[in-house]
Amino acid sequence: MDIKALNKDLATLVEKKNQLAVLDYNDPKYDDIEEELHDLEDDLIENYGEYLEDALHTVHDDIAPDNDVLLPIAYLADKYVKVGEKADGSPIWDTDMKQGVLVDVDDYPGKPARLVLVPNPVRLVLSVSGVGKEEVWVAK
Repeated sequence: MDIKALNKDLATLVEKKNQLAVLDYNDPKYDDIEEELHDLEDDLIENYGEYLEDALHTVHDDIAPDNDVLLPIAYLADKYVKVGEKADGSPIWDTDMKQGVLVDVDDYPGKPARLVLVPNPVRLVLSVSGVGKEEVWVAK
């Protein structure tokens, strides 16, 4: 698996999601950007879907075995936030605690928890209400 290509494609998709997130439905650019976003999502599934689904199965088996694994694009946030830069100038991305797929985590019974796919590095982040965030998988 070409992790650099996956990261680049995921980062491009994230930037497109952020463009769409700030537009109103009535904006003349909305439909075009939404179509571009869907194309990027389709490409992500076509090129990396199997790899990401394997990772999601592993994570679900480890932390949320009672939940079904969804398509990788379901784990994307609606909006991402740049929280810094790496040494190479590329952005460090994060999301708020309400983004991603709701999962039942055995280690945190009764606490709302979500899994979200984040680029740079490509990783799955578990957000648990009242507890915090942790990386539960990083692409290698």
